Amino acid sequence: MKSILITGCSSGIGYDTAHYLHNNGYRVYATARDEEDVKRLAQEGLDAYVLDVTCEEDIEKMLTIITKEGELYAVFNNAGYGQPGAVEDIRTKVLKEQFETNFFGLHELTYQALKIMRKQGYGRILQHSSVLGIIALRFRGSYNASKYAIEGLCDTLRLELMGSNIFVSTINTGPVHSDFRKNATKMFQKNVQIEGSFFEEAYKDELLSDKEKEDDSFTKGSEVVIANILHALESKKPKPRYYNTFATHLLGGLKRLLSTRILDKILVKI
Repeated sequence: MKSILITGCSSGIGYDTAHYLHNNGYRVYATARDEEDVKRLAQEGLDAYVLDVTCEEDIEKMLTIITKEGELYAVFNNAGYGQPGAVEDIRTKVLKEQFETNFFGLHELTYQALKIMRKQGYGRILQHSSVLGIIALRFRGSYNASKYAIEGLCDTLRLELMGSNIFVSTINTGPVHSDFRKNATKMFQKNVQIEGSFFEEAYKDELLSDKEKEDDSFTKGSEVVIANILHALESKKPKPRYYNTFATHLLGGLKRLLSTRILDKILVKI
């Protein structure tokens, strides 16, 4: 039975992927940062563990548990969150916090897992990026930066792992039904001084209004992502990058076709 470690399983794509793979023959190690979420996952029949990706010791303990029980076939680095706000309203310490989870936590798990996979001589690493690792949107600079960093890391890793039988796939996901936007709004209200900002009115209109509800035709279910995750896990030659949702294909295509100036004029309206 192939094993996979999944981070960020409290809701959304991580939660749905953990259950799907568990029900389809994988040994799933489902992890989340909050102990209550872990208890809920365990009650639902998953092998669930507390794992804060910003803690090196948590990662080491989790990998030790897995390797004592067998192989580590795959890792799905899914943990992450969004920190909205204009770049000029994001303090450096807030940006660092965004990177600690979205990028440095991802790297630490990758770093430790690769040592195991090198000894095994095989493995799969799935890195959850975003459509915002391909294009930028205003008020998403912190999140954009963390996902662009993942792109650079993965592009380099593929070159360094070529011929090793260890495959790295980047998962570029567009809008999917989850708690992501709700949690991002909480982080926005926590870390951004809205009143007095140059963008105060825009914030109220775009980030704190019904426009942020996930009722548009571009937002899809987790199944569109899970199908690609399954391919990345089971294909003899997994793709280096998987685009998920029409929005990702559309915006990724426009970036390849249009000049930066023209693309900026389109993106500023989104």
